Amino acid sequence: MFADRAKIYVRSGKGGDGHVSFRREKYVPNGGPDGGDGGHGGSVILEVDDGLNTLTDYRHVRKYKAQDGENGGKRNCRGKNGEDLILKMPAGTVVKEFESGKVITDLSGDNRRFVLLEGGRGGNGNQHYATSTMQAPKYAQPGQPAKELELQLELKVIADVGLVGFPNVGKSTFLTQVSNARPKVANYHFTTLNPHLGVVDLQDAKGFVIADIPGLIEGASEGVGLGFEFLRHIERTKAIIHIVDAASTEGRDPIADIYAINKELETYNADIASRPQVIAANKIDMIFDDGSGNDPVELLKKEFEPKGIKVFPISAISGKGIRELLYHMRNLLDTIDDKPVIFEQEFFPEYMLASGDEPYTVTYDEKENVYVVEGPRIEKMLGYTNLESEKGFTFFQNFLKLNGILEQLEELGIQEGDTVRMYGLAFDYYK
Repeated sequence: MFADRAKIYVRSGKGGDGHVSFRREKYVPNGGPDGGDGGHGGSVILEVDDGLNTLTDYRHVRKYKAQDGENGGKRNCRGKNGEDLILKMPAGTVVKEFESGKVITDLSGDNRRFVLLEGGRGGNGNQHYATSTMQAPKYAQPGQPAKELELQLELKVIADVGLVGFPNVGKSTFLTQVSNARPKVANYHFTTLNPHLGVVDLQDAKGFVIADIPGLIEGASEGVGLGFEFLRHIERTKAIIHIVDAASTEGRDPIADIYAINKELETYNADIASRPQVIAANKIDMIFDDGSGNDPVELLKKEFEPKGIKVFPISAISGKGIRELLYHMRNLLDTIDDKPVIFEQEFFPEYMLASGDEPYTVTYDEKENVYVVEGPRIEKMLGYTNLESEKGFTFFQNFLKLNGILEQLEELGIQEGDTVRMYGLAFDYYK
């Protein structure tokens, strides 16, 4: 079965606990603390594997846990770090937080590796807490806890052009004719159960990727039949070829079919319905002149070309008219922004894990002339965040804004250029 959705649970590794111990050697009766640090827990990392094209594996195994860090030991022995858990996924996988449905990452384009959950840091052994007044500390730092998430994985096919149309209009035959794809072709409704990608090679022109999106039916946008499962695959396409049975071999009205499919696209996502579209009037070799003078291809042109939708009469079996259609699509794609459709991050696991009910305070230190932000929530956030990376600093700014910290600083009268201190870190404030 083609699997384009899966729900999984992931957990990073817990940091190992620091150790409490003291040197006990024959000629050292009062040795100092020698408790080792705990190892860091393993992280959960997502990576693109070009050899994968489904999410089938994640429908069979649903729980994934990185390795915990080992606890520290005697004689300053540091615990071993837990191994990272690397989850391989096909290109085009959109990873969402299950409860909210918000996007965490889109494994497309240049985004081929994403650290989803960082492992917990190992705790310090008691050797770190020796001072001139406390030479035998009997406590050590526990390791940071593991972090966990429930994820919704969705595979959204990456293609330049999507083929849409009712079942049995010839989409699979068309894809076989124009590309290297070899989908199964048979005279059944919903023959195509999974999207097929094909590369179209053109002489003296740049090729493009085309996807046969499985047949839609009315009500697909509401989840009727299989349609809702497949509509997501067209979200990345830049243009649409709408294939209709111009010969009405099954008694369907091609004009009504086009309106019905476009209505489904608009209901599901209005942005998709507004993308450039052309109509491939298929099966022209089966059109018979009944003497009425109503040529179905001319009727399609009369209806849709005034709306800016060009109609190409073709025969997917014989190949007639296909060359003109493909070169038109290439010219159309050249006018469209080449930037791939990437789903932006909406959910930040670090923010979820760094927020909570822990308190924090925002104060002004007149003596030092600095604004001070501190508390368990702030300490936890700084522990999770790499402020030297662009992504980490963006998260840091979002954290301050979403928790109302910036608003409180402004209420205290902070001005541009003033200093904000957080646990030894100092920042200049700018709006």
